[in-house]
Amino acid sequence: MKKIKSKYSVKKIVQLGILNLITVCACAQNNTQDFNFDWNFKLENSSQSNWKNVNLPHDWSVGFSFDSIKGEGATGYLLGGIGWYKKDFKVKPSKNETTYILFDGIYNNSTLWLNDKKLGEHPYGYSPFFYDLSAYLNNNSNQIKVKVDHSRYADSRWYTGSGIYRNVKLVTKNNLHIPIWGTYITTPHVSLQESKVHLEVNVKNNFDKDETFDIITTILDGKGKKVAEQTTKGKVSSKEETKFNIDTTVKNPKLWDVVSPSMYTAQFKIVQNGKTVDENQTKFGIRTIKFDANTGFYLNGQNMKIKGVCLHHDAGLVGAAVPEGVWRRRFEKLKEAGVNAIRISHNPGSDEFISLCDEMGIMVQDEFFDEWDNPKDKRKNMKEQSVDAITRGYGEHFQEWAERDLKNTMLAHRNHPSIIQWSIGNEIEWTYERNAKATGFFDNMDWSGNYFWSLPPNSIEKIQENLRTLPREKYDIGETAKKLAKWTKEMDTTRYVIANCILPSSSYESGYADALDMIGYSYRRVVYDYGHKNYPELPIMGTENVAQWHEWKAIMERPFISGTYLWTGIDYLGEANKQWPKKGIDSGILDYAGFEKPSYHMMKSLWNDAPELYIATQRLDKSIYKIDEQTGEPVEKKKNGWENALWVWHDVNEHWEYQSGDKTIVEIYSNCDEVELFLNEKSLGKKKLTDFDDHIYKWSVPFQSGKLTARGTKSGKTISSERVTPTEAYRVQLTTDKTSLSADGYDVAHIVAQVVDKDNNPVKTVNPTITFSIDGNVKILGVDNGAVDNVQDFQSNTITTSKGRCLLIVQSKKGAKVDATVQIEKIVLENNKINFTEKTNFTSKIKLSNKN
Repeated sequence: MKKIKSKYSVKKIVQLGILNLITVCACAQNNTQDFNFDWNFKLENSSQSNWKNVNLPHDWSVGFSFDSIKGEGATGYLLGGIGWYKKDFKVKPSKNETTYILFDGIYNNSTLWLNDKKLGEHPYGYSPFFYDLSAYLNNNSNQIKVKVDHSRYADSRWYTGSGIYRNVKLVTKNNLHIPIWGTYITTPHVSLQESKVHLEVNVKNNFDKDETFDIITTILDGKGKKVAEQTTKGKVSSKEETKFNIDTTVKNPKLWDVVSPSMYTAQFKIVQNGKTVDENQTKFGIRTIKFDANTGFYLNGQNMKIKGVCLHHDAGLVGAAVPEGVWRRRFEKLKEAGVNAIRISHNPGSDEFISLCDEMGIMVQDEFFDEWDNPKDKRKNMKEQSVDAITRGYGEHFQEWAERDLKNTMLAHRNHPSIIQWSIGNEIEWTYERNAKATGFFDNMDWSGNYFWSLPPNSIEKIQENLRTLPREKYDIGETAKKLAKWTKEMDTTRYVIANCILPSSSYESGYADALDMIGYSYRRVVYDYGHKNYPELPIMGTENVAQWHEWKAIMERPFISGTYLWTGIDYLGEANKQWPKKGIDSGILDYAGFEKPSYHMMKSLWNDAPELYIATQRLDKSIYKIDEQTGEPVEKKKNGWENALWVWHDVNEHWEYQSGDKTIVEIYSNCDEVELFLNEKSLGKKKLTDFDDHIYKWSVPFQSGKLTARGTKSGKTISSERVTPTEAYRVQLTTDKTSLSADGYDVAHIVAQVVDKDNNPVKTVNPTITFSIDGNVKILGVDNGAVDNVQDFQSNTITTSKGRCLLIVQSKKGAKVDATVQIEKIVLENNKINFTEKTNFTSKIKLSNKN
């Protein structure tokens, strides 16, 4: 990709800041403090007026009960409000030091004070910001206060959370220092023999006199071994900030990729008279990316498809304040399915989230905005039609704040090697009336059809004419797109500027696409060929697609399509208008608790070379299939319906448990060339994948209790999978992903409870209510059963299961050695006829110990 020179100066950035601190020793020249612990919080106008102790990240909305009366489906029926945070801390400021407070995100409309002096305001809930506190610090006792006004609790189309829901740091530095986000590292030339590394370093001088110094730059590999070092002479005038350009070379570099995500660290030291006065460490990766309009995507010169998913920022029971360990478990499962990329929709992600993608080898599209000049209707997803105050969102701040929020985000994120694309917007076209009308899809008496599967009804010439003649609005989508792209390229030209376009036929002609390096299509696979033929210079990919075979088939058949981001990787809260008790969208391949769904296994079979095989079942009367009268084989009730399947996977079960003689359809999702199905060791026949256009093996099977076994072969390898009919539910089995935790106040364990029979076979048709108890130094974060219609409180120790299972997440306490036991206190069926603790003497327990 051609690099465009930027005239942008970091000095021009308006740096916003926020608050928070602890007991600080200001003696260190470069002291970064974890500022998440020991806060106080209260809700304004709440019956509970007393301050309570909380640690950050903190989301107060997820602690509420779901409210179908006051709540809005747009944001998952969880309310907002106005919250206050405060923190008392001690510090002994020095006239030779500068102290910053860095917030990775507050949702939203925050106002900040230090020692009753107002620091500033920050409306956007997703952009990071910081503030220089030096002028406001007292010598010893200090107090920082944060007001978070999320009274407009339906100001988004998805669950946002409320509060200081991302990490906070306090940074104390020498007055001569590298400021927050003061480094930028690129690799302008990469080969397996050597990589050129270009490092931009900003040095700020808050002293009253000019300062001279050396910058010692050291490059360390992933094992801490020095692979390059260079010294640069520097001078910065008093009260000024200067950028220094440093070039070095890394021999035989280990490239960052999705299989081996090798990382490097650039260590910068500012040295005066042999003494280090400031130090900065910036992680980065060495890799190349390329999107070609004809042949697709290349990572380090290797042509590959992007197998991506879209993710909102909530994680079920923890809401928006997501521990790193929760994302890690979810990312591991997505990676197992073959996922190699995440589109963070529709807002910038947290630094912790993106750092984890760096570590795990997951490419990232970082998206800036869901609203531009005009607001979206949070209930209808199109042009604003509501007038009530609670739905007013970021659109009201866009004109004033967009540049600052975009550039602060990029300054904070641009060293992450996982980021391959900057998205300037999501489905923006709805909000500009003339662009929607120009396509001919809407308000057109001459067109009738389904938008998802229809080519543009208007010709290119007609779209051009409409854009010329339709009344112009206050803001023009093309001009705004160019402005956003310009700001993006001022900050970074090593990634591609993209947008998720829901109406690409008008976006190509409105000037919107002209601002982009490549274009993303939102549910418009039917226009892949149209776009490639008529606009051949602009690379294309799907940036929002459904998790169905037809989407992937369309991409695999077209080398010029770089890949996809499926909607979605994980079920998310919100966008469930008037669907109570549905609290969100269940289009994910993982559910709210991170449990795998049938669509997960379909995508796993499509996105992995290793043999995969998964069995799903359903009663014939509830199936999407029927029995062909001539062949006796299962066929679709709606012929070729698979070609138009949308977000939610069709209804199937993950068990073999029906009434004797029930007619069932057995579905197998597999990449095996051939599969043979057995019922109680009796073969029901072999079938070939090439016989199924919908990529789903199918058998008609009268139910018999026992064992259903599938054996598949691929490239000479044989694998098998089975479903077993359980006997009577006997107990609840506990399993955990960890048995030891760090006593750092962050580490988490995911504990899964599953109803089983005496032989430990899962029973998925019995759903008791389970109460957990904890003994020891961990705390309960919450419970969930993963179901979209589960509106039980998350922050509880009691939950009614779904499919006989549920999830409990516990977190370590800071400082206390982890020595805890998690066990089931009570298990009762809803009809109260069976109490499992009376049926068996076995009590499920999980012992958690301290991680050394």
